[in-house]
Amino acid sequence: MTNSRPLRLQFERQVKRVQADVLRMGALVETSCSLAFQAIFEQNLTAATAIIAQEIETDRLYHHIEANCIGIITLQAPVANDMRLLSAMLQLVRDLERIGDYAQEIGQLATKLFTHPPAPCLSRLRGMFERVQMMLSLSLLAITNLDATVGNDLRELDQVVNSDYESLYQTLAQGLEIPATVEPNLVLVLIIRNLERMADHAANIGQRIAFITQGERNSP
Repeated sequence: MTNSRPLRLQFERQVKRVQADVLRMGALVETSCSLAFQAIFEQNLTAATAIIAQEIETDRLYHHIEANCIGIITLQAPVANDMRLLSAMLQLVRDLERIGDYAQEIGQLATKLFTHPPAPCLSRLRGMFERVQMMLSLSLLAITNLDATVGNDLRELDQVVNSDYESLYQTLAQGLEIPATVEPNLVLVLIIRNLERMADHAANIGQRIAFITQGERNSP
């Protein structure tokens, strides 16, 4: 019994370090998304290139967090609540890592649009992108506060982003029949597909926070 308290304090310190690393990773991914936004709407080549360095650090931190979580689970044999927290952290950092990957892909795709005139649907794409950025910010807030109620907002925004995707896809698909607009429209289709996937992963994070705090995921 005399050793249980120090062991518990050590465990709590390790978990807090993991949570801090997760938030650091989230901040990197948020920056990658902001750079991808600049690449598209400001035709900023420097921003598109800068995402690569961001993603190298994001991947490094992802593997570091993964190793730490597995190490804690292996060495500390956590109880049910702690195990739930660590397993959810393992899953949500994977969501963050995928969001960062999609942001990098969007940055690369954006450079293919630089030689084309601005697409008529660009303002609608901006609205979709801004909603995805809001979802990422909310998911990081949920991680910071372990707040499952944010999941409701994330689900609602995810539905709006899905509608954005369907609407924009229909518009862009029509342009694929016009030779002069095939390439830019195809690039834009890939961009909105990546955005839709980013939104799904942000919504997943809300579900994982619900699992940590409530022991179950919120119903869709």
